[in-house]
Amino acid sequence: MTTPSFDVVVVGGGIVGLATAHAVARTGRSVAVVEREQQLARHQTGNNSNVIHSGLYYAPGGFKARLAVAGCAETVAFCREHDLPHEVTGKLVVATEPEELPRMAELRRRGDANGVENHELDQAGMREHEPHVRGIAALYVPSTGITDYKAIAEKIGELVAKEGGEIHLGRAVTGIARRAEDVVVRTDAGDLLGKQVVVCAGLRCDDMARAAGADPGIRIIPFRGEYSGFSERAAGLVKGLIYPVPDPAFPFLGVHATRGIDGHVHAGPNAVLALAREGYSWGAVNPREFLQTITYPGMLKVAQRHWKYGFGEMHRSLSKKAMVKQIQRMLPDVRAEDLHPAGAGVRAQAVKRDGTLVDDFLFVDQGSGPGSVLHVLNAPSPAATAALPIGREILERLTGEKLAPLAA
Repeated sequence: MTTPSFDVVVVGGGIVGLATAHAVARTGRSVAVVEREQQLARHQTGNNSNVIHSGLYYAPGGFKARLAVAGCAETVAFCREHDLPHEVTGKLVVATEPEELPRMAELRRRGDANGVENHELDQAGMREHEPHVRGIAALYVPSTGITDYKAIAEKIGELVAKEGGEIHLGRAVTGIARRAEDVVVRTDAGDLLGKQVVVCAGLRCDDMARAAGADPGIRIIPFRGEYSGFSERAAGLVKGLIYPVPDPAFPFLGVHATRGIDGHVHAGPNAVLALAREGYSWGAVNPREFLQTITYPGMLKVAQRHWKYGFGEMHRSLSKKAMVKQIQRMLPDVRAEDLHPAGAGVRAQAVKRDGTLVDDFLFVDQGSGPGSVLHVLNAPSPAATAALPIGREILERLTGEKLAPLAA
C-alpha cells in the first residue's frame, strides 16, 4: 500500500495548526493535519478566556506584538464573515495601587508603539465603563473583544477540508524522521509523508522536537489556569472585561473578570504548576511528567526566584477565600459565596535551562525546503487571537510565499 504523501503535514489540531494548514491549502498545496485527540481544539484552544486580545501588552517588534495586533482585527473579520459568535467589548486594565502606575505607563507606551488605541482614565472615567470597579486609574482599550475559539478552530478545519486538505483525528504521532527529500511522520495508524512538516503540538511540542532529532532548548512547563464562575448577583457587577495591571516578571496577565460570549461571567485564570502535561485538576497526576518538570534545571531556577508567587497561586487555587481576596482588589462587592469552579485550562509555557520564561512565540527550523521540519515551541496566549497571521507567517517561513489576510 502506498504511503499517503502531502506537501505539508501539520502535527496538532489546535487553532495554530489549523490556521497553518489553511494557509497552506490556500496556495493549492496538499496538506494533512494529524491530531491525537478525537476532536479539534481539545487543549489550549478550547480552554482559555476566549478573549480577542488587542496587542497592548507585548514588547514592540516581537512576534506577539505584530501578530496579535493583526490577529485582533482578522479574528473579528473572520467571525463576521462566517457568522461566528463574537463581540468587541473593549476592556479596562485597572491599577489598584500607586506602585502599579509606572507599569501602567509602560503598557501605554507599548500600546502606542504597537498601534493599539488606548485611553487613560481616572476613577470617574473607569466607572463610566464599569460602575462597580475599584481602582486609582485605568487604561481603556476599545479593540479587545470576546469570542469562542473552539468554534473558530472548527470553522477553520471545515475550510481546510473544503480546500482539499485532510484532517486525521484520533491519530497519535509516535515519531518524526527527516530524509533527504521528505519527512516520515509515524503515527499509531500508519505513516504519512510530508515534503515539509510543521509541529504545533502545544503541551507536547518539546517532546515532538526531540522525537524529530532537534534540541528544542526549552522544556514545556504546564501551568494550570483555573476559572471561578460568578453567581448571578456577582455577574451583575461586570459589564465587559476587567484586567489587573500585569506583573512584568511573568508572561501571565493576572486574574481578570470576563463576561463571556454566552453571558456567563468568570474570573481567572490563576497560574498553578500542573502535576501532568494535561493536568486539568489537582487529581490529574502523571508522576513521570511531574518528576521531569521539577527536576528540570530551568524549573528549579524559576522556583528559586518565584517561590513566593507560586505559593500564592497555589493558595488561591485551594482557598476560595484567597481567590476572592484577589478579585476584590478590583471588584470589592464580590463575595466568596459568589464563586463556583468553572473549569480550567493548561498553558504550555516554554522555559529555558537558565530559568527564563520565554515571553514571545518561538519557532525553530530543522533545515529548509524538502525534508525540513518547523517546530512551534511557544504559542500560549495570545496565539489564539494571532492564529491566522501565525499561519501565514509559518507558510512564508516554509515556502517564501506571502499570503494576503483572509479579510481586512
